[in-house]
Amino acid sequence: MSLAEEILLQLPGDVLGELRRADRVLASLKEGKLAVPTVVKQSQENLGALDWDVLICGGTLGIFVGCALALQGVRVALIERGILRGRKQEWNVSRRELQVFVKLGLLTDAELEKAIATVYNPVRIGFHNGVEIWVQDVLNIGVDPVYLLETLKQRFVAAGGKLLENTPFVEVVVHPDGVIVNNQYKAKLLIDAMGHLSAIARQARQGQKPDALCMVVGSCAQGFPENRTGDLLFSFTPIQNQCQYFWEAFPARDGRTTYMFTYTDAQPQRLGLEALFEDYLHLMPAYQGVELNQLKFQRPLFGFFPSYRQSPLQTPWNRILAVGDSSGNQSPLSFGGFGAMLRHLQRLSKGIYEALQTNQLSAKALAVLQPYQPSLSVTWLFQKAMSVSMEQKIPPDQINQLLSAVFTQMQQLGEPVLKPFLQDVIQFPALTQTLLKTSLAHPGIIAKIIPQVGLPALLDWMVHYVNLGTYSLLFQFSQILQPWEKNLPTTYQYYWHRWIDAWKYGSGNDYSDNC
Repeated sequence: MSLAEEILLQLPGDVLGELRRADRVLASLKEGKLAVPTVVKQSQENLGALDWDVLICGGTLGIFVGCALALQGVRVALIERGILRGRKQEWNVSRRELQVFVKLGLLTDAELEKAIATVYNPVRIGFHNGVEIWVQDVLNIGVDPVYLLETLKQRFVAAGGKLLENTPFVEVVVHPDGVIVNNQYKAKLLIDAMGHLSAIARQARQGQKPDALCMVVGSCAQGFPENRTGDLLFSFTPIQNQCQYFWEAFPARDGRTTYMFTYTDAQPQRLGLEALFEDYLHLMPAYQGVELNQLKFQRPLFGFFPSYRQSPLQTPWNRILAVGDSSGNQSPLSFGGFGAMLRHLQRLSKGIYEALQTNQLSAKALAVLQPYQPSLSVTWLFQKAMSVSMEQKIPPDQINQLLSAVFTQMQQLGEPVLKPFLQDVIQFPALTQTLLKTSLAHPGIIAKIIPQVGLPALLDWMVHYVNLGTYSLLFQFSQILQPWEKNLPTTYQYYWHRWIDAWKYGSGNDYSDNC
């Protein structure tokens, strides 16, 4: 019996079976055999009377957008395949990112404080035989999803929203004047918030394999020595199994949570989640200084997060908009969409409201709600530099050396450079300073990276890097023109506001809003 089997079979429920089912889906995805559903159909007939303005499929993150829209007076219904409830495992985020809940009226200050389950400081970034950096107030808040989602459900219903639980999504038919879901629910607009494996997103991508994967395994357990600090990005081993393993750790309300994750391509021969979980258990004692037999495991954690270069996803159909993980609206360095959803919540809720008010619900009009963002696209090279192709032979510590060199320079440049990067926000001045300092201080390490990532990837990255600077300039220019926008017709205002949002978020200039 493997160590993974031994540990998982001790836990209630069929967690080993769940892990193996996830592994089978992952294998199908890597082999390009995941079925392409046909759940979106089109009709040329009008629907006539509609029940709602917006129908949201997928409640865990969809409730955020649904509640924000309902509070603006939009008629919203949300369908969820089961009971909409939060999981026990906390969501980690920085405090400043949570303020959007109060700003949009989704939570009161008191409710927000109650939603915070744990607070810890500082958090560590460190690499094998390299630098170790400690920072304050970055992803150091653990939010209780159970309380958060229950509170948002109540606010959503009180604002007039309709919650349809135990209602799996089956199909949607797009008509000229609306959509009908499951041959029953009619609305002007459908929002897909059903996650990475959404049937709508899979149909839109037409069987396209992901360009990269982030695989994550971990657990929450009791029995660790008292530790009120966290790890944000930590590595203590060289490359093994053609993977560089990274770790996260942080206090939780019912123990201590530890994750091990790695970035890979989607080649079929890559190791699966069960094999990764086995490595996680073997490495845990060295990582946390505790033997496994001292721990009482509360729950296992595992998942995979596909990333596509063509993201955010812009669906080819009128009246359908993908948000959250369905849209891939986060960088390939991120896993899980909670932080990304919070970052874009105000932008999306405002934009969707304007789209409804001006009847801009065509595929072209909705595409500007999920625009190209250079701040996301530039991170593809970072992800590639943190992974190893199956056929590559590079020094075992090359990735650790690179990251140690880069983070040393960012630390020297100070928190205005370091903190946004740790929260997945890339800005042109900070990135330029970091690249210049690292290239001058460690030219040998940088030279090794070029053959690792490949010249085509580097040239592609240069385009996004230039666009990052261009978007930054365009956003600054747009601020000068703001007084004149009110003279535009409402339809033109919709597009102008979306362009400003694209330049703002695409250059990382939204970060200052929440500081």
